[in-house]
Amino acid sequence: MSLLFAMFSFSLAMSISPGPVNMIILSSGVNYGVKKTISYVSGATIGFILLLLFTGFVFFEFIKTYPFFLTYLAIGGSLYIMYIGYKIAFSKPEIEVKKRAVPKFYEGFLLQWLNPKAWIACVSGVSLFSSSESYGPLLTFTIIYFLVCYVSLGVWAVLGAKISFLLNSHFRLRLFNLSMGLLLIVTAGYLCYMHLTT
Repeated sequence: MSLLFAMFSFSLAMSISPGPVNMIILSSGVNYGVKKTISYVSGATIGFILLLLFTGFVFFEFIKTYPFFLTYLAIGGSLYIMYIGYKIAFSKPEIEVKKRAVPKFYEGFLLQWLNPKAWIACVSGVSLFSSSESYGPLLTFTIIYFLVCYVSLGVWAVLGAKISFLLNSHFRLRLFNLSMGLLLIVTAGYLCYMHLTT
């Protein structure tokens, strides 16, 4: 039971804490509402779980042999996330959603594979909750993580939709998008820095 609680706690801490994906979901919730953000939430959750399984079954030994690969991944992923932050920061403040680019399933899926936070969570989780004797603990961890991740990301979408009434002017929405974009850029830079200095 303590192992299951540890798996749940780890999954919750990594999923609910602010990161690039969470900030994009929050921003999407503000701009488009929960219903149009769920596709992105689903893509991000499924993308992460497949990354976790890939790390656990295939990639973990490669990372142990070639740890510098994570450094290249952190740099490339951080640059991509900074680009997304730039797009959010300087997007047009639209109060009414017209035919604009709503975050899509595949974008959430792809971002997890380029997200240094997701890779760190996967490598850390696999090293903590996998066993050389059986795949059982890893599969249990994956199921728990899927449920916790989906709910946690959904909470960010609901939070965004709930605070959207505070952003009922072009100026406030513009300020919010700028703040979220810059925060995303800073977060990506911080994740990259932390990875390079550890």
